[in-house]
Amino acid sequence: MDYSDYQHILFEFRQPGVLWLTLNRPEVLNAADARLHSELVAVWETIDRDPGVRVVVVTGAGRAFSAGGDLKMVEDAYQDFGEISRILEEARDLVYNILRCRTPIVSAINGPAVGAGLVVALLADISIAAESARLADGHVRMGVAAGDHAAILWPLLCGMAKAKYYLMTSDFVSGKEAERIGLVSLCVPDDQLLDKAAEVATTLANGPRHAIRFTKRALNQWLLQAGPIFDHSLALEMLGFFSEDMMAGVEGLREKRPPRFPSAG
Repeated sequence: MDYSDYQHILFEFRQPGVLWLTLNRPEVLNAADARLHSELVAVWETIDRDPGVRVVVVTGAGRAFSAGGDLKMVEDAYQDFGEISRILEEARDLVYNILRCRTPIVSAINGPAVGAGLVVALLADISIAAESARLADGHVRMGVAAGDHAAILWPLLCGMAKAKYYLMTSDFVSGKEAERIGLVSLCVPDDQLLDKAAEVATTLANGPRHAIRFTKRALNQWLLQAGPIFDHSLALEMLGFFSEDMMAGVEGLREKRPPRFPSAG
């Protein structure tokens, strides 16, 4: 793929060597449908093939970073082994492709960040949240185990106690609280978010390219060595796609009410 193949991601060089990626489905708060999810998997390899890109900044169009996955995509996968297997492989590739991307990644987290969008926001090498940002791993709220990036990343960033609390309750984390507990690198006032992201990206772009890339590669070994934990969590998440709890969670989200899970009795 090249940049012209992407339908839901905008690309723009705003500073020399700094490529801005904007998730662009603002009418649905940049929720990841099947197309955007696939693009988020592929884009890191496209970027690494571009010698003109020294740093990437990722943000969302409008008032959200990404409001999570498209519920229709989840419903269509319910008890469909072939589709569930496809989602498993794609979700796995999303995480590993980001971790293996040689180019430094900065995320500018504006507004809500949930689901696949949260994967990108938190797996970025430097994550910068606006004060109004709201982060949540909503898997348990949807009746499935916290797979995606959560098991591989949250305990390392904010410790096991906080990780268990937020992943088992699906509570939202504000930008300020995310910085306090170490879930993101920085939190800034909303009107300073893009300027701060540009400042950090420019610092990286003007720095020693190989030293920065190799530092990133070494630090990401902490995450890659937890690969078996991630693969295990992802398989358990997909197992939940065969459960009636998942559809109850989807219905609750669609109707904006607390889910009524069959397994809760």
